[in-house]
Amino acid sequence: MRKETMTVGQALVKFLDAQYVSLDGKEEKFVDGVFTIFGHGIVCGLGQALDENPGSLNVYQGRNEQGMAHVAAGFAKQNNRRKIIACASSIGPGAANMVTAVADATANNVPLLVLTGDTFATRQPDPVLQQVEQFHDASITTSDAFRPVSRYWDRVHRPEQLMTALLNAMRVLTDPEKAGGVCITLPQDVQGESFAFPDYFFKKRVHRISRVVADPLELTEAAELLLRKKKPMMIIGGGVRYSEAGDKVVEFCEKYNIPFGETQSGKSAIPTSHYLNLGGIGVTGNSAANTIAAEADLIIGVGTRLTDFTTGSKELFRNPEVEFILINVSRFHAEKLDAMPVVADAKAGLEGLLIELQDKDYHTTYTREIKDAKVNWDTEMEFLTGMQYGEGYESLVKAKEPGVEEEFVKATGGVITQTGAIGLIRELIEKDAIVVGSSGSLPGDLQRMWTTEVKDSYHMEYGYSCMGYEIAATLGAKMAKPEQPCYAMVGDGSFMMLHSEIATALQENKKITVLLFDNCGFGCINNLQMGKGIGSLATMFRYRNEETKKQDGNLITTDFAMIGRGYGMTTFTARTMNELRFALEEAKKTDNSVLIDLKILPKSMTDGYGSWWHVGLGDSDTNEKIKASYEDRQSHLEHARMY
Repeated sequence: MRKETMTVGQALVKFLDAQYVSLDGKEEKFVDGVFTIFGHGIVCGLGQALDENPGSLNVYQGRNEQGMAHVAAGFAKQNNRRKIIACASSIGPGAANMVTAVADATANNVPLLVLTGDTFATRQPDPVLQQVEQFHDASITTSDAFRPVSRYWDRVHRPEQLMTALLNAMRVLTDPEKAGGVCITLPQDVQGESFAFPDYFFKKRVHRISRVVADPLELTEAAELLLRKKKPMMIIGGGVRYSEAGDKVVEFCEKYNIPFGETQSGKSAIPTSHYLNLGGIGVTGNSAANTIAAEADLIIGVGTRLTDFTTGSKELFRNPEVEFILINVSRFHAEKLDAMPVVADAKAGLEGLLIELQDKDYHTTYTREIKDAKVNWDTEMEFLTGMQYGEGYESLVKAKEPGVEEEFVKATGGVITQTGAIGLIRELIEKDAIVVGSSGSLPGDLQRMWTTEVKDSYHMEYGYSCMGYEIAATLGAKMAKPEQPCYAMVGDGSFMMLHSEIATALQENKKITVLLFDNCGFGCINNLQMGKGIGSLATMFRYRNEETKKQDGNLITTDFAMIGRGYGMTTFTARTMNELRFALEEAKKTDNSVLIDLKILPKSMTDGYGSWWHVGLGDSDTNEKIKASYEDRQSHLEHARMY
């Protein structure tokens, strides 16, 4: 055994550069590079190593630590979890800024490696700049905040600990079941310490992503259950995407005439136009999928963790005879809703079921139900995409703030409806474009209305619904797929939270197009608020009224195009559909990143379609609207499954 003496920072870089993954025999380099905002605690250790010899790793400069980590997560997701960019930060606020992004990655099972600088292992100079001192425990630092949101967490107190820490990190990052946020925290003095590392630590490692095969008994029991059912429905989740099992879903569903609905993560694994594809399901789903789901006597979930938005808070599946088969690499997810579990990779699980059913003469009893549901939704889609101010606009809104639309038109000149804008955008942008979203009302409208025939072109983060993900992750998607156009679909509230990585997109010459939907507020939450009988409080962007002492003054308007121009983007402001059409066409012609500031009428998003969402709500003896909402909640809970 040969040994090589180097610093911990140098060893870390050399190790990361030698990691590969393999799925179905296809080998790919796993770590593309390192995103960083250098600060003390990282710049003189890991930073020195990257400066001297980064190997084939790319070094990227972030603008906000949360933002750069979202870029890395978007990059990993768009690469179907087979490539990552590590993120490195300083010891204090720089590290803390990444906690949200790590939580986001863990919630969505997306691999994200963060390397946080830390205080001194020796504690000799304590307290150092940015150190948080705890009187009861001197070992606690900012990096401990990552413990509850990480799939794996480790601190390297001594140089030799780096080896087990990184091997464990790779184990988790490349595991389809456990993938999520990984935090390795690096005391700044240890990063610069030298150690004689064995040469085998730096050998090329190929982490095989195995397709978990189901237990034969589980397949037999699942097949027997399916054979007893007349109207099953399949729900395809992110596991179908990451397993690349779309073709296998199509084969299975076509053979037995089983319709399927899409979660946010599963959307675009299969073309929208497929005759069995009912589209988005659940709280942000459409009438086609939710109608069939309500009547189904069997739900086959493939690669989904069945969040409350997918299950309608466990109230969507209303057939008293409904049962569940869940195919998932995680037993934790496969046994939800008291389901018949099939613990397997999505593709391998469906292949196993096909073999189990090959000699069985099975066919569902659906006749016209699937087609009728799709036709009805197509009619609704025509209405939504054709929605114009003053023409049917009123009928779209259930919980409306009286007069807000006229006030908005007067303040901004904007008369574009959100649903109409989405229809026009889908019509005009490139057919292979990747659209990225995360929070507010846009994920609901997009899950219902977005159509695509291109695999993996719908990139939605909705497991954590993290405001600020959109623009950063669009850059990540563009870095992953530079040959495809990439569009961020972002609301004004989310844009205000985090848009700093626009500068990084320009620096890296990666064109992204930001479609900014400005409705002067947190419109989605305002709808929820007012829909439950609560007043419009701190959700619309309004000046404080000196007379009432409340935030109920005039609307606050913002020139977002000017912000984009300040960065160096090509920008447009669209107040009408014609202006939006012009901006979209012009945006395609430029090589520069683009921001289109769409002035979108409040309350012009989609709503409803047969699902219910359970939110915390108190009763009221004085507010009749709240009382009615509470009683409605209690009524739904009577029909919802308890576990």
